[in-house]
Amino acid sequence: MANAIFTASESSSYDDQIERRYHFPKTYYGQAAQAVGDLIAYYEPRRDAGQSSSGGRQAYFAVARLIKIEPDSTLDGHFYAYLDQFLEFDRAVPFKEGGTYYESLLQKEDGSTNKGAFGRSVRLIPADEFEAILKAGFTSALEPWELADEADSDTPESTPRPIIQQVISRRFRDRAFRKHVRNAYSNTCAVTGLCLINGGGRPEVQAAHILPVEADGPDTVRNGIALTATVHWLFDRGLISFDDQYNVLLSPAGVPDELDKLIPSKRRLTVPAHAEQCPHSTYLRWHRENRFKR
Repeated sequence: MANAIFTASESSSYDDQIERRYHFPKTYYGQAAQAVGDLIAYYEPRRDAGQSSSGGRQAYFAVARLIKIEPDSTLDGHFYAYLDQFLEFDRAVPFKEGGTYYESLLQKEDGSTNKGAFGRSVRLIPADEFEAILKAGFTSALEPWELADEADSDTPESTPRPIIQQVISRRFRDRAFRKHVRNAYSNTCAVTGLCLINGGGRPEVQAAHILPVEADGPDTVRNGIALTATVHWLFDRGLISFDDQYNVLLSPAGVPDELDKLIPSKRRLTVPAHAEQCPHSTYLRWHRENRFKR
C-alpha cells in the first residue's frame, strides 16, 4: 500500500463523485493500484477551461481511503477508483507554503516547479509528506465547549494520536463534519433561518447527515445540512425532505401543528454561497426515496 495524490476539479470532464468514485485513464492505473487500501489526498489544480477558468485553488482539500479499482465497462481504457472515509480539510492547503513544497516531486533541483510532475493526475507521495499535508489541513483548535465535551467523555483521549489514525476515528470525523457544516451555513438553520448561540458561544444548530452514517453516508459538507434540533428530528423521521431545487417538502403523514409554524411560508432552504458546499442531488434523492413519508 502507498499514499497518493488524486487531482480533482469541479470542471473535470471525468465521471467523478469524489466522495465515492474517481474516474481516470489507464495511464495512472499503476500508481492508483499501489494506493488501494490506503489513504489518498485530493488536490484541486488551477482550472484552465470552461466558466471556472479563473478559479482553481491549487491546494489539497480532502482525504479519503481508496477501497478498490474496477474497469469502466462503458469506456475502454478507463477505470473507477472507489473510495470511502472522505473528509474535507479544515482549510485548503496550498501546494507550497513558505517556499516549501509539500510534495518534493513537484520541485526541481534548481528550486523551480516541476510542471511535468504537476501534470500527473495521480501521483504517489512519501508517507512523511502525506502526513505533513494532513497536519496542515486539520488545524482547527477545539472550541471551549468541545474541550468540555472531551473532558466529560467516558473515553477521553489522554494523548493525541498520529494524524493518520485520527482522521479515520469516528469522534474526530464527527467533530470535523459538525464544524464544516456549521461554518458552511454560518451557524444558521437552513429551514428556519434561526441562528442561536448559547451563553458559552456554542452554536445550537446541528449538522445533519442527509444520507446517514449507518447507511454509509460520507462526512462531506454536501451530504450535510445545518438544522435546529427540532427540524433535525422532523428530517430524520421523514416528516420533511427537500427536492433538488432545495424546496422544503412536507410529508402527507403530517407535521405537528406547533412545529409547522417553524417552517417559513417560502418553504425553501437557505443554502451555502459556494455551490460545491450545497446539498448534492444524490443524497437528497436517497432521503426522499428511503426516509420521506409520502
